[in-house]
Amino acid sequence: MGAASLIVLIIAAIAFSGIAILISRFVLKASTNKQKGEPIECGIPTVGKTWIQLNVGYYLFALIFLIFDVELVFLYPWAVVAKTTGWLAFAEILIFFFILFMGFLYAHKKGALKWI
Repeated sequence: MGAASLIVLIIAAIAFSGIAILISRFVLKASTNKQKGEPIECGIPTVGKTWIQLNVGYYLFALIFLIFDVELVFLYPWAVVAKTTGWLAFAEILIFFFILFMGFLYAHKKGALKWI
């Protein structure tokens, strides 16, 4: 498995996605109506002004949550093989936690963790 297989995989992915888009354009009839352009949440029609400015703090808080949530995905496989790999794996996870902690400190310093 070298570079050639990676190139073939990329070409196949582009071809399959392009073919799927072309088939959907030919098979499905395009229809536009007023209801398609309206914002809707949870099946309830909106009342009043729908284009409001949201606080960017919610977005930052969600991103930080995702970062630490994904961290757990990487922590589980490490925990499974930690005994067999020895001190090298322990040092690697300490470096990983240090990088995450530095990101946490940066977010705290910038005020991303303050809830409104």
